[in-house]
Amino acid sequence: MKSILFALQHLTRLPLPRIPFDKVSCGRGTAFFPLAGLLIGAIMAAVIWAVEGWYLPTQLQAALLIVLMVVLTGGIHLDGFMDTIDGLFSGREREKCLEIMRDSRVGAFGVIGAICLLLFKFSLLANIPTYLLIKLLVVVPVISRWNMTMSIFVFPYARREGLGAVYKKYCGFRELLLATILTAAVCGLVLSVDGAILMISGGLIAYLVGQKVSRVLGGLTGDIYGFINELSEVLLLLAAYPLLKILG
Repeated sequence: MKSILFALQHLTRLPLPRIPFDKVSCGRGTAFFPLAGLLIGAIMAAVIWAVEGWYLPTQLQAALLIVLMVVLTGGIHLDGFMDTIDGLFSGREREKCLEIMRDSRVGAFGVIGAICLLLFKFSLLANIPTYLLIKLLVVVPVISRWNMTMSIFVFPYARREGLGAVYKKYCGFRELLLATILTAAVCGLVLSVDGAILMISGGLIAYLVGQKVSRVLGGLTGDIYGFINELSEVLLLLAAYPLLKILG
């Protein structure tokens, strides 16, 4: 139970009871990252379902979803995305890249990257029919959080300290297996075979990104986990277009 609460506290801004920090429970909470994604996705899907009868413009619905994503997560993954872009595009050596990513200030590359990311996400969300959008809003956040758990398990951690180091230390095969079972169950129940294809695609995205970044930095960091989450969401929404024949 504590592991579930730690996962939800870190990945969401839902009003939950606060519990004392415990490294073991916190690290094992990686098993429940997909659960956090499921709650976030279910809330967004419920909102879209509730406003369907209001005949809102699709662009307004897409904007509402992006705002909801930021509110429900506190922008934690978007912040990691911007920090990662700042570091990787700095053109500096490994240690300097990690230092730039640790800096709380956001640079020009991070801002530009965030604008591009949100534009892509907005465009993708605005053109998906509501009946499919509701399903994707449930599935995509689950897969993207599973990608984080998988990345934590598979790739080395680039720093000696930080919350990511706690995750890395206590995220074992059991945690990955639980996260995988939960993700597969959601994908199968909501989208059947198409859900399985999206899950496999998401895993491939996470592996390729993690491998590429690890070659540059010698491992991943908490910011990069957020980067993988954000990039996964956009690419999974993009992959859904040909898979589900959205514009067909």
